[in-house]
Amino acid sequence: MLKSCSLAFIALLAAGLVDAQGTAFVNFGSAAQTIQGFGGATAWLPQLTTAQANALFSNGSAAQLGLSILRVRIDPAGSGNWSTELANAQAARARGASVIATPWTPPASMKSNNNVVGGTLNTGSYAAFASYLESFVNFFASSGVPLAAISMQNEPDANVTYESCSWTGATMDKWVAGNSSVLTVKLIMPESESFTTSFSDPALNDPNAVGHIGIVGGHIYGVTPQPYPNAVNKGKQVWMTEHYIANNGIAGAMQVAREINDSMSVANYNAYVWWWVEDWPAESFSFGLIDANANVKPTGAAMGQYSKFIRPGYVRFNSTYNPSPNVFVTAYAGSNHHVIVAINTGATAVNQPFTIQGATVTSLTPTRTSSSQNLAQLGAVAVSNNAFTYSLPGQSITTFAN
Repeated sequence: MLKSCSLAFIALLAAGLVDAQGTAFVNFGSAAQTIQGFGGATAWLPQLTTAQANALFSNGSAAQLGLSILRVRIDPAGSGNWSTELANAQAARARGASVIATPWTPPASMKSNNNVVGGTLNTGSYAAFASYLESFVNFFASSGVPLAAISMQNEPDANVTYESCSWTGATMDKWVAGNSSVLTVKLIMPESESFTTSFSDPALNDPNAVGHIGIVGGHIYGVTPQPYPNAVNKGKQVWMTEHYIANNGIAGAMQVAREINDSMSVANYNAYVWWWVEDWPAESFSFGLIDANANVKPTGAAMGQYSKFIRPGYVRFNSTYNPSPNVFVTAYAGSNHHVIVAINTGATAVNQPFTIQGATVTSLTPTRTSSSQNLAQLGAVAVSNNAFTYSLPGQSITTFAN
């Protein structure tokens, strides 16, 4: 039987229907970073419907993504305009997600140009801006949504025609060192649009500022996920707090999966947060995780291959990054569960061997997203002597979990 199977596999290999492979070693005894979660933003979006909130933040079926982080916008007009984001935050919180908040600009009255677009924060308004952010923290807390963290600025390096405010690494350092101590939740900074470290290095290197930073966040527009040793060496979590991929269908899903894979295994990020969680037809935005009718899209299913199974507090463990051509692997564990995510970005199937180290695993249940499947749960796979082999279809994401 073994000889027949081997000959059959060789025939498939010769026909180009499968790729040659090496073993993916998964070492559950070799820990990397702790994962805080996966999520997305509702900034400017209308209030989520119950169906949309369930699809995004619940985790009871294949039609639900189990997102564990919501990112909301702090409207510069003040508390009278915070009700929509509060409702979205309450919906996410009720379904187990944590909430972070970001200002795109301070109030116009605090800025050099008295405008919510462009300009800088007046140095004489540094303390007032800190108090303003803390008022948002208190507003949400009093309504049942304790924030996990709050940012000081969205994309301080962006030159745009919508809400914005320019900072430098020096001015961010000055504000953090001198004013951020009034905040009662973790501070996120700098959230630059291309994870430009010159906006956060001055504060990280300043003994008067570094202790006030809870999370170093950044976006990856125009760049690929990269490690940030200065932040990690200073004991900081590193989060990717905004990005989206302008592609739909299985091609977009594969891009999302590869980006999350590299965010976790190359950059060692602690969290991955998408831009708008849903399509917004009124703004011609069609790259959400769900559509306006709360249906999970392929890009959302790609996120769900991670977010449904890797819960906050799970730890990433070291595994073979690229065991076979076009195959990429990451592994996680927590709460007595083990999770392996395998991506096949190629066009042909790969008969991929896995060897598990550092833990005893006897069975794993695969869930797959492909051109014909969205988060489809498949039959359990027996793990014999901590090893198994599984066929990964071309253009597919498979999550094995117990």
